Amino acid sequence: MTMKRELFEPQEIKEMYPISDSGAEHKRRNDAAIKAVLDGTSDKFILIIGPCSADHEESVIDYIKRLRPVQDKVADKLVIIPRVYTNKPRTTGAGYKGMLHQPNPVADPDILKGLISIRRMHMKAINEAGFSCADEMLYPENHQFLSDLLSYVAVGARSVEDQQHRLTASGLDIPVGMKNPTSGDLSVMMNSIRAAQGDHTFIYRNWEVESKGNPYSHAILRGYVDSHGTTHPNYHYEDLSRLCDLYQQSNLKNPAVIVDCNHSNSGKNYMEQIRIAKEVLHSMRHNDGINRIVKGLMIESYIEDGAQGPGECTYGKSITDPCLGWKKTERLIYDIAELR
Repeated sequence: MTMKRELFEPQEIKEMYPISDSGAEHKRRNDAAIKAVLDGTSDKFILIIGPCSADHEESVIDYIKRLRPVQDKVADKLVIIPRVYTNKPRTTGAGYKGMLHQPNPVADPDILKGLISIRRMHMKAINEAGFSCADEMLYPENHQFLSDLLSYVAVGARSVEDQQHRLTASGLDIPVGMKNPTSGDLSVMMNSIRAAQGDHTFIYRNWEVESKGNPYSHAILRGYVDSHGTTHPNYHYEDLSRLCDLYQQSNLKNPAVIVDCNHSNSGKNYMEQIRIAKEVLHSMRHNDGINRIVKGLMIESYIEDGAQGPGECTYGKSITDPCLGWKKTERLIYDIAELR
């Protein structure tokens, strides 16, 4: 391993690109609205929606600006959190690792430019559309670069068993969703939530730190893959009922689950997300326990349907997993609001 260059500290980047007073107020309101759903104070429904990966600032901000008038129309029913994932886990280590690594997807990695690019993009989302967004906590030590801009963090299926992710989540003051692992073992996810809701003393960025626990840590169901490589969903009525039972046995605070409509739940067939979303809402209407714990959905969506093929360069089309296009997305959001 070669030491290439020393990067700025998070506080230095924040001072170079500070959040505005209006942006801080947007985040305060958004944080409160999301927490109110998760703790049951509000009966609104969360929708975490956006591209599989935030690959180009122009198209991502274009997408987020399209969400703004839609959110305003459904504000009495839904709390929309744009999904702006700036670092991507790769199963084999190969492939596009996100804007943090490659601010230009077709250029060489440049992490310094990446840190600045992802901060600027999240700032634009707040300043130009009033959204403080969701990102994946792939690298726990990097959270401080965006901690004043985010309203939601997800811990992925490959990271949920990692001790540092769990302990870092316990110290955050925003909701953290813990995905079930790729194996589908829900006990791993529940243990991760328990760890994140507890208090801890640990090492973080060369500091000894203390956390008080995060009562807004909760579950995300995303399906799983068996030992033969076959994908299986875990969003059905029986799966949600089982999670109700696990929560009842756990005594965890604010029992909640977000259902990921893509990934192994859809077999990465992005069009299935429409049906899955509506099936989850149907299950909620027929079981009070399910209705109490299901707090929202996660949907992968962009401007154009599908994903780009080799050599393709289409504005607003995913360069990683396939996504729903904008027209289908807008219709689905209104349908979800109506069904709620």
